[in-house]
Amino acid sequence: MSSPSRPVIPLPEGDEAETENLLVDAALQAKGVQLVKMEGRVFVRFTGVVRHKDLRVPYQLVPAQGVLAKPSKWRKMDPEAQRALVLERAGAAAIDALHDSAAAFVREISDLADDCDFDAMTFLQTLAELQTSDPAEHVYDRIRQRIIHAVEREQEERHAARTKQSINLAEYPDSFEVASRMPRKFIALLGPTNSGKTHRAMEALMKAPSGVYLAPLRLLALENFERMQAARPHGKELKVSLVTGEERRLAEGATHVASTVEMLDSRRRVDVAVIDEIQMLSDRDRGAAWTAAVCGAPASVVYLVGAPEARRAVEALAERLEVPLEVHVLKRMAPLAMEPTAVRKLRNLRRGDAVICFSRREVLMWRDMITEMGLSVATVYGNLSPEVRRAQAERFRDGSADIVVGTDALAMGLNMPIARIVMTTAIKYNGYEEEEISAALARQIAGRAGRFGVHEEGFVAGYDDETHEVMRALLKEKLAPLSTSGFAVAPSIENLHRIAAVTNETSLVKLLKRFVHNIDVPDGFFYPRITEEQNERAIWLDTLTLTVAEKFMLSLVPISTKVPSLQGAWEHWAMSLAKKRICKLEPEGGSLRYLNLQEVEDACRRYSAYAWLAYRQADYFPSVEVAQELSRAASERVDAILQAQNAAARKQQRGAGAGAGSGSVKKRR
Repeated sequence: MSSPSRPVIPLPEGDEAETENLLVDAALQAKGVQLVKMEGRVFVRFTGVVRHKDLRVPYQLVPAQGVLAKPSKWRKMDPEAQRALVLERAGAAAIDALHDSAAAFVREISDLADDCDFDAMTFLQTLAELQTSDPAEHVYDRIRQRIIHAVEREQEERHAARTKQSINLAEYPDSFEVASRMPRKFIALLGPTNSGKTHRAMEALMKAPSGVYLAPLRLLALENFERMQAARPHGKELKVSLVTGEERRLAEGATHVASTVEMLDSRRRVDVAVIDEIQMLSDRDRGAAWTAAVCGAPASVVYLVGAPEARRAVEALAERLEVPLEVHVLKRMAPLAMEPTAVRKLRNLRRGDAVICFSRREVLMWRDMITEMGLSVATVYGNLSPEVRRAQAERFRDGSADIVVGTDALAMGLNMPIARIVMTTAIKYNGYEEEEISAALARQIAGRAGRFGVHEEGFVAGYDDETHEVMRALLKEKLAPLSTSGFAVAPSIENLHRIAAVTNETSLVKLLKRFVHNIDVPDGFFYPRITEEQNERAIWLDTLTLTVAEKFMLSLVPISTKVPSLQGAWEHWAMSLAKKRICKLEPEGGSLRYLNLQEVEDACRRYSAYAWLAYRQADYFPSVEVAQELSRAASERVDAILQAQNAAARKQQRGAGAGAGSGSVKKRR
């Protein structure tokens, strides 16, 4: 029963609270002790006020041992046991300890708010308003998180503003100091495959006193390097250098350079530059390299060579850069036609055919099926090194191989006397899903048929009826022009250092994010772009003790992260650089003999990637010459394996007495 000498401490009423009477000492109520039932708990809560500077901060908080019991257990306790438990948990020491912790917390938040120019009461008012059974420390943590997030948001906004002020993409062309300050002229040579556009541009380049050829592939850089070496435009040989990410062949006093587009030297002024495959401006992952080449090629005359659908994009760039433009649209020199019907059977293949697949596995499967008919096959796919692709293409050129089987790697470069393109499928995996190839790719592949000067006409066919009709429709489809804005710009290390300087950020992931999301893009003509692979690599690289420049460099190493052995090699190199350990390569002698085709291909790519690193971090990766020797040895081994597999399949076919397959194959038209 209630006693008038023992005042009642009421439990607050509310949606989650019940009112009960408990006989306790009146002194507890005077000290701000409340008994509360909420959230499935019965607990004591202390109320009070903290004064700090000009702040008056009321609080109602649960001490560390403030939870007494669950309601069901509480109801079973007799009043004296309840009272004893309250007195135990709500003693003077507990009240004083909670008040001291609240005062310390108020000072902490007040100081932090002052540093950030925040109103402290925006956060501290929660101490009196929050209805919870959680202990005070949990409430403090919630408020800390709120102010930390507010600080981060404010800092993010400040850093975003500073980043925007530090980099303005409208000024991107001006970052190329030589090109932006010299008079230039653009000449666009646009046309389909086999229109002679690259030949015309290269003739002009070789006649010029100095120049640079910018290729989309190492293979094309190598081919045109050798083409310029063999030329005698003024009765004497040209001095030519080859510069790719993985290889340097530097001629003393070189006047001409054959280079991959990413390796453009924007500081060395020349008379003529040729930028090949200009439609790559729209490429999702590599388009930024073509944007940089158009803006930064330091040549008096810049030839822009590529597909007709690039015309509007080229015109937009020329106008933006205030460079005069001359456009020549060329026509295909040899006609191209669809075959009346699909090929349908292997025996209907002809010598001079190029059979197109879209994966290494499919290429090797079709190669085996064709060689079983008694035909010799050259093999070309993206995993092969440029040296192997060229050796395989040469076998087709000189007649050692009857048919070439390859991926769409055949569509760019590798001039071969192909009479007919035979598509085994029109479906290709784009890195995310399988989809029908674009009309542009279909036309580029098909255009390889009917080499001018070798064949009067080129032909295209699908192997099956469905593929045949899809190709017929794709070749009739009008190609959409490239966009006239949104030209990709990749971050440079100078960009990242500038962002780091105004934000104090050292995380590569965050710097890349700021480049993509925070720099100034006034009209969207130039647009920041990074690849997903670079971003994924940056996440891992941020776990290592590396400089921003080192992480950025490692994020660009041209090696596949989808092959475990290659990913492992890349991670080993990165960790070695972080520990400042020197990574050397040793000659492997005949060890390549014991590897299968896939393993040798991967070894070749690993050596090439090491060479790429060696040119950029020679102190820690000093074996560039060994890497190149090993890469050449691996390339030769791959070519030997491919030829051996081809010969073995033909020998097996002859042994089975299937010689009729060879005789049934039609000759070239």
